[in-house]
Amino acid sequence: MKTDIEQLIKQKLPDLIQQDPEIRAWVIGLTRQHYADRIETESRFDRIMDELRRDREEQARKWDEENKKWAEQNRKWDEQKNNWDEQNRKWEESSRQFQAMHEEIMKIAQKHDRSIGALGSRWGIQTEKAFRNALAAILVQSFDVKVLNVNEYDDTGEVFGRPEQVELDIIIKNGVLIICEIKSSIDKASMYIFERKARFYEKRHQRKANRLLVISPMIDQRAQTIAQELGIETYGDSEDVESL
Repeated sequence: MKTDIEQLIKQKLPDLIQQDPEIRAWVIGLTRQHYADRIETESRFDRIMDELRRDREEQARKWDEENKKWAEQNRKWDEQKNNWDEQNRKWEESSRQFQAMHEEIMKIAQKHDRSIGALGSRWGIQTEKAFRNALAAILVQSFDVKVLNVNEYDDTGEVFGRPEQVELDIIIKNGVLIICEIKSSIDKASMYIFERKARFYEKRHQRKANRLLVISPMIDQRAQTIAQELGIETYGDSEDVESL
């Protein structure tokens, strides 16, 4: 009996729901607790879509921030690379200019007898002065290099142990500072004095020299050893000088 009634309900109920509004409302009210109505379903759907939209916007914002960070980092790297390239270009240009300058100096040096010391102290001093003047003229006029013959007073006796004038030859080009000593002969004591004169200049002017050079056809072996210890470049022949 129960089975027959259930079978009858299943057969008739769909048509009744379609045809009778009251029965349809009754069935909907009876079963509402088991499912969400359209309004609730649409509201839930809208909430889900809003959450998805907010998540998508937040993710897009984070990606934009990361892209900006990467773009800024790449810009800094490009800027640093450009700085390095510019520095390399300047050094290469300076090397080419100093090489040309050196070759020009060698043309003049070849005209002189490099055994200056053998001609005596007086002739050696005169030759040193003449060569120094020629060197300065070539550098200044042909290569736009600043050449200074520095003569400063050491009032504390830092160089010679008593107050005295300190004379140095200075070459400056594109920020490169070279301190030179051109002599007919140089011994151990003179090498120490040159090093003290260079440090005196560095201390007074608050600037470190890039190179210290001694050019002389007669360098005592003991002076040569001292020069190596002090980081001083020595050249017994002007043609041996490396590119500045």
